[in-house]
Amino acid sequence: MKTMNKTIIFLLLVVFAVACGKPTDKKSELASLKKQHDELAQKIKVLETELQVNDPKTDKVTPVSITEAKTTEFNHFLEVQGKVDGEDNIAVSAQIAGSITAVYVKEGDPVKIGQVLAQIDNSVMQQQISSTKQQLDFATSMYNKQKALWDQQIGSEVQYLTSKNTKENLEKAIATLNDQLEMTRIKSPINGSVEEVNLKVGQMASPGQPAVRVVNFSTVKVVAELAEAYAPKVKPGNKVIVFFPDFNTEIVSQIRFTSKYINPVNRTFLSEVRLGPSKVEYRANMMAVVKINDYRNPSAFSIPITLIRESQSGKYIYIAKEENGKLLARRLAVTIGSTYNGLAEITSGITIGDKIITTGFNSLIDGELIQVN
Repeated sequence: MKTMNKTIIFLLLVVFAVACGKPTDKKSELASLKKQHDELAQKIKVLETELQVNDPKTDKVTPVSITEAKTTEFNHFLEVQGKVDGEDNIAVSAQIAGSITAVYVKEGDPVKIGQVLAQIDNSVMQQQISSTKQQLDFATSMYNKQKALWDQQIGSEVQYLTSKNTKENLEKAIATLNDQLEMTRIKSPINGSVEEVNLKVGQMASPGQPAVRVVNFSTVKVVAELAEAYAPKVKPGNKVIVFFPDFNTEIVSQIRFTSKYINPVNRTFLSEVRLGPSKVEYRANMMAVVKINDYRNPSAFSIPITLIRESQSGKYIYIAKEENGKLLARRLAVTIGSTYNGLAEITSGITIGDKIITTGFNSLIDGELIQVN
């Protein structure tokens, strides 16, 4: 007998040692314990209810609140960050390199298309034009004389054609110089207002370097980048709510444009929303929250997500049902569709008129006696 006891004790020690030696996943262990706790609590509740039903002296009633199920419109929105921009937002740069001799605008000035914003040094070019004009005057005089002689059949044709060619070449040279002279003037390509001036007198300007930013805010838009996964859902015409946190203002609009190009770096595509007049003072690059309505069900059952319970058999809610003259809490299995802003769309399970329990449901069990507050 003693030998058997020693053997049993030895085996128990081995089992304990093996069990202690196994690494445990604390999260899995916690989840398992919670599951066991919920199952035990449910069994205890059932037994307590059965004892209360069998005991005529006990008649516990749980107070609850209910709401009658009815269909409403359910909307789901994608929320992304966007920024305000004008229909035309152009960084104007110089066409040729040179030193800035004058700046004619400052931030906030309204400008018109073709208006000169700044001047690049063109003194050398002016001298070239003046010298070329003198040459042209002489060439023109020589041409006129050769032409007069040629008209009288005096002189050679070569002399006449040479003088004519010289004159025409100088005229073309002056036209080219005038075009280059015009390029020393930095002009506004649009009507709008000056938002940024990056020039100072004496500073060097060069092509491609932003000199003056001109923005046209007669038409305002919000530009947002969306993840590639949203491409099938976001299309022109989708309803949009643009929220400006700084002004605490929402503007309802719609998607005007979605890009057909996916940025290979961040896998996003652009979308644009036109904005109408509002109390918001629009500014370029102002941040906004863009809420895009990607799903709408005009006749749906929607309930707060907090009312939904979950068990091994699936998701359920509690409803109030009258049975044999008593009001009881009953589980109702439901299927969840989309969720948004704390609400869940119920795609099956609920019917119109069901009395959904909205408060007091946390400790309920199926078949428990309830009373509506």
